[in-house]
Amino acid sequence: MNLDLKSRRALVCGSSQGIGKAIAISLASEGAAVTLVARNKSKLEEVRKQLNGSNHLVLPVDLSEKGGLETLLYHLSDNTYDIVINNTGGPAPGDINEAEIGQFQKAIEMHLFASHQIMQKVLPSMKKKQYGRFINVISTSVKIPIKGLGVSNTIRGAMASWSKTLSLELGQFGITVNNILPGFIDTDRLRGLIGSISEKRGLSQDAIADEMKSTIPAGRFGEAGEIGNLATFLASPAAAYINGVNIPVDGGRTGSM
Repeated sequence: MNLDLKSRRALVCGSSQGIGKAIAISLASEGAAVTLVARNKSKLEEVRKQLNGSNHLVLPVDLSEKGGLETLLYHLSDNTYDIVINNTGGPAPGDINEAEIGQFQKAIEMHLFASHQIMQKVLPSMKKKQYGRFINVISTSVKIPIKGLGVSNTIRGAMASWSKTLSLELGQFGITVNNILPGFIDTDRLRGLIGSISEKRGLSQDAIADEMKSTIPAGRFGEAGEIGNLATFLASPAAAYINGVNIPVDGGRTGSM
């Protein structure tokens, strides 16, 4: 199986911790040159130290701010990439009926609008090479909405539709667009959700965690590295005929195929 990424450059958003960090480590282990993107420069530098090889870059930007996205887009004007990992932290938990319009606006700018503009910057060089990989880390909520994540469910669904549409247009150029749908992965994001539910229901966080695990056939939370493994496969030549799909990584929890 050809997972060799030694000639490839990867842009990994949200790579200072959690799933993004795990994806960056996995891509680098197969030889990819990785550009780490997130807000915290010191955390990014720590991640860079953990990457195999020395040809990696750190780009500290905040994609929730206009200036941050502009800085990234400027960088992309002078640099070509073969792999783009769109991985942005989800909106705060909360019921959709209580959500304010501003929450949707901010989320769609961070996720859909930023991903779209990044795509338009890197696409010409991908077409020229006849090779490209867009991998979007979304959520199993695109299949079945998750309670208490109203805004997130909505935005993730929009990202899934954007990805499928894009895959239909770009397949002819050797470019694939796929979505990874993490289930309950042991990250700060999941711990925050557990804390929010715990406070709302008046139960301990351990009780909420056990309740969540009971819904997973595998009986445990996933590890970020398991997402990294899949992302690296999808980024490789071995996955050239996989395009326009949503792949859950959830221990079997999602109640649909």
